Amino acid sequence: MLFDRRTADRIRPRRTARASRLLHALVAGLAAPIAAAQQAEVPPGALETPYVDPDKAYLFAHMTKERYGVLFYSVSRDGLHWQELNGGKAVTEDYHGHPSIARGPDGRYYLVGNKSDEDPLIRFWVSDDLVRWTPFGTYKPDLMHVPGLANPLQRIGAPKLFFDEASKRFMLTWHTATVPGVPEDPERYWASQRTLYVLSPDLKRFTGTPRRLFDWDMATIDTFVVPNDSGPGYCAIIKDERYPSYNWTTGKTVRMSCGPTLTGPYPLPGPSLSPNFREAPTLIRAPGDKDWFLYYEQYAGTSYGLSKAPRLSGPWFQVSGNSGVAAWDRYTMPAGLRHGSMIPISRKQYDALVAAYPAAPAR
Repeated sequence: MLFDRRTADRIRPRRTARASRLLHALVAGLAAPIAAAQQAEVPPGALETPYVDPDKAYLFAHMTKERYGVLFYSVSRDGLHWQELNGGKAVTEDYHGHPSIARGPDGRYYLVGNKSDEDPLIRFWVSDDLVRWTPFGTYKPDLMHVPGLANPLQRIGAPKLFFDEASKRFMLTWHTATVPGVPEDPERYWASQRTLYVLSPDLKRFTGTPRRLFDWDMATIDTFVVPNDSGPGYCAIIKDERYPSYNWTTGKTVRMSCGPTLTGPYPLPGPSLSPNFREAPTLIRAPGDKDWFLYYEQYAGTSYGLSKAPRLSGPWFQVSGNSGVAAWDRYTMPAGLRHGSMIPISRKQYDALVAAYPAAPAR
């Protein structure tokens, strides 16, 4: 096809404009990651603007210092700044325990607890939407026939739930002691705590009697398991329940052990991820999957601490927060929050929870 000069003159500006737009898009595409990298490289101590995923949020199901064992909710968009829901009141009076939530293979949420450590039953609740919970069933562990656990007390401490996508099974963990405390040596009770577990496909059928999760002889409580993000296997987050001393400097700290399968074997745990006298750890992945946030309580109900790492293998460091000085804080939590578990939720679920249980006024 032949074009005269006037036709060519009309086409040339359109081609030039199109080329300009393509060049602009290319430059913008190259500049975006550079700008993101520059934003991430803030000077030490400088304020950062946390990333917020527009489609995601977090729920913290917990108890409080004033009402131990009762279910309360707090929520966050960035995993760092938390706000109580329901005006600071409990979201249900039916539940009792140390809240631990797992999402099952049917898409529903399962909550575990018990009436007290002396309660012989572990109790489950279920919810379609995290707004309303209904009783689901109970499990009575046979503590008298746990291999390698002599003289167990009838004690079930802080049961926790994890659903393993790979095996399509729930892992239920808790701690049981073998030695009663006495006034002259109250810590011997805590030093005798051992982590037990049982597996179930549906929280109705359970595989055999409970077993010890760790074959080493060390006091552990508040244990839960997550997939290892650095390769195959799983990582167990534990509280080292020995009392701290010069001979046992990791006592009453949060530690981690990673093994090849869901049930181990797990080697002796690594170094402390928290200061001493911390417990009830809970773990979430930061928005954008850049970091891990490991929260833990300075008991009893004093404050929550936070450690942060890019991978479960580390390196870990402790983040400044709840200091009372806004310029120093990199995370904030309402006062008086106690044991519980954090889970990721969608923005739609977040909006539904805030609508059902309006946020508490700032205090």
